[in-house]
This record gives sequence, C-alpha cells and structure tokens, in this order.
Amino acid sequence: MSTTAASHRHAAPATRKHPVHGDDLDLAPGTPGGADASVDMRVYVAMSKALLSGKLRPGTPLRERTLAQALDCTRGAIRKVLARLGAEKKLVLEHNRGAFVPNPSIEDMRSVYRARRIVEAGLITTLFDQASPGQTAALRAHVEQEERAHEEGRREDAIRLSGEFHLLLARMAGSAELLEYLQRLVSNTELYMALFDTAVEHDSCAPHEHGQIIDALAGNSLPKALAAAMKHLDEVEQRVLAGAAAERKVDLASLLARA
Repeated sequence: MSTTAASHRHAAPATRKHPVHGDDLDLAPGTPGGADASVDMRVYVAMSKALLSGKLRPGTPLRERTLAQALDCTRGAIRKVLARLGAEKKLVLEHNRGAFVPNPSIEDMRSVYRARRIVEAGLITTLFDQASPGQTAALRAHVEQEERAHEEGRREDAIRLSGEFHLLLARMAGSAELLEYLQRLVSNTELYMALFDTAVEHDSCAPHEHGQIIDALAGNSLPKALAAAMKHLDEVEQRVLAGAAAERKVDLASLLARA
C-alpha cells in the first residue's frame, strides 16, 4: 500500500463505520447505463455515483459480497471496479482487509488543493484571451448544466459537473499530460466535496464562480482572471476543510461519550 493511501486511511481520527449495506447504496440493479452497457461500466458508474452522493462516510468498509448482491453482478466484477476506483484515489484498498471510503487528513486535502492552484494558475495564464467563440459557448453551456443540477438538488451531478468544468479548461489547453494530471487532482477534490461539503447541492456559488472565470478569461486583465480562479478554489477548500473539521469533532465527541 502506498504512503498516500495509508495517510488517507489512517491519518485522521475517525470512528470505524459499520460495513455498508445495500440500502445505503440506494442503487437498483441494472441502473444506470442501460441494457447495452457492460457490467463493469454499469457497476463503475453506480459505485461512483454512490461515492459522490455523500451517503458513504469516511472509513466505511465496502464488502464485495454486499456490493455484488446490491448491484446484481459477480464478485469478480466488483473486484475489478474496486481496483479501478482505488487507482483513481476514490477508494483506499488495504491488503487482506478490503476497500474503504477514504478518510483523508486535513493536510492531505490542503496538499491536493495547493497542487490544483499551481496547475490551474498556469492553465488560466495559457488560456487567457485565447478561447474561441465556440469554446466559450461550450463553457457557458456547461455552467447552465451546473446551475440546473444545483437548482434541482442533484448532489452527485452538481459535484461531477463542477469538476468537469475544470477538465474542459484543461482540454482547451491541448495537453494530454496536463489533462491526465488534473483529472487525478479533480477526482480527489470531487470526493472531498462529496464527503465534507454539505451545502454543495444547495449552494449556487460554484456555477456563478465558473461564470466569473469565463468572463475573466475573455477580459483584458490576466491578474483579474487569475484572482477569480484562485478565489474559487480557495472558497471550495475552506468549505471542505470546515466540514471535515466539524465531522471529526462529532466523531471525537461520540467516542468520548461511549468511553
């Protein structure tokens, strides 16, 4: 197991959660993906959606047998999807123990957001005053999708679309290496939002801030564009860290109450 995986699993003080049950997943066999989707992809999408729903709390163990029954598939299919989610840092995999929802430390999360600020500052600098009308229109259409997800309270979609906005910017830069690296960072921060940003589906700040970034990219001031992008990441990080601190405080109080 890697050092990063170990820190995500053990660094933060949190109580061990009970194993997840089928009802906790709120997933029906055969959805989403349709009849033509492969079993692996159906299970992957379903598991990703469950993680982004925020219903699976930090440290929750994910048992192969329970997941296979809930998703009407084989344990082999579950095992492959767990390995993929582990590689994407959406789960922590422990040898001879199984898969767990990550429990990242405050410093782990700060480090990832720090990396995002560095990468995205370069991205904004590269894209400033360079977006074509078609690219700008695509970004604005994406923000409209975000707004609808927030208005309708679709938490998983709100988190996913928020991350995809930044990946759209990376695709515009035309660097496969940059996109691959940012995908890893965004995957981490999407999970942080799901776990700790309890207001994400009701707070319309993200699409509004993304709209400001689009306006700033087409403006006449690179410093203003950078300030808009960094302010957005700073505010998301602050909400996530505040939520994480509150959850850890509750966990500690629960432990002391049972002592």
